[in-house]
Amino acid sequence: MSDGRHVLVLPDRDAAEEVAAEVAELLGLPEEPRPLRDALAGEDDAEDAQWLVVVEDPGERYDRKALAALTALAEAREGWLERD
Repeated sequence: MSDGRHVLVLPDRDAAEEVAAEVAELLGLPEEPRPLRDALAGEDDAEDAQWLVVVEDPGERYDRKALAALTALAEAREGWLERD
């Protein structure tokens, strides 16, 4: 089994904080994932940043239903889900 990770990419900090709280509840996590700022390459302006919510998935235990729910959370806030 491998250790997976799912990254929800969001347009701003507020969206990332909301999603982090919802992800913790949805997946029954002991604590919320911490939103991380990801500056876009070559941009110095704070407005030009994406925010990431990283969900660790050791052993790739989350099923398609859980991944679809993560995708829906991100897309509802103009973001998307990436698998790392």
